[in-house]
Amino acid sequence: MKIYDISQEVFNCAVYPGDPQPERIRVLNINDGAVCNLTAIKMCAHNGTHVDAPYHFVNDGKKIDEVDLKRFVGFTYVTEHDGEISEEHAKAMIEKANLAFKAKAASCAYVDEDSCKRLLVKGNAVVTEAAAQVFADNKLLLFGNESQTVGPLEAPMAVHLIMLGAEIVLLEGIRLGEVEEGVYLLDAAPINLGGADGAPCRAVLISL
Repeated sequence: MKIYDISQEVFNCAVYPGDPQPERIRVLNINDGAVCNLTAIKMCAHNGTHVDAPYHFVNDGKKIDEVDLKRFVGFTYVTEHDGEISEEHAKAMIEKANLAFKAKAASCAYVDEDSCKRLLVKGNAVVTEAAAQVFADNKLLLFGNESQTVGPLEAPMAVHLIMLGAEIVLLEGIRLGEVEEGVYLLDAAPINLGGADGAPCRAVLISL
């Protein structure tokens, strides 16, 4: 078994343009005579590696503490793509993932060939509206990518509305450089921020 940390370090992480950079605040310091070291944190819920809840773009959507944890934890397929993800690309990704899960199910009793409902994309990928609709129609539980947003950087709203409107959890800002294509176990459970539109997470993949 191998565990891949696919999360960014928080204080040096990438941030979406216009979002605040995370800050470390040293509250207590043993070197200054304090009884312990104590750190406070100031950051945006969408800094670094994080998940979007539907409420991020859908005002009556579920907030992060209302989203079922099964969306964040379970089997996933890692694929690779650079550039825009078209409708055809999205369909091919789903088909490739389904075939990989079917093959894995033959050798691993814990994997169900129908359990391919989480998809992670390695590379500089941008989801188009047509691709977002494919993912929504296939009822994905979670979609993740390496960018700080799933849609075009300059106009992310339409893609978010399609995917979050279908209650697909968006896992953004992951790092898959050392991860090969294939089936993994994903744990991307977010911090339980009551009423929030998203939350940071320590996302990891476990090889099967």
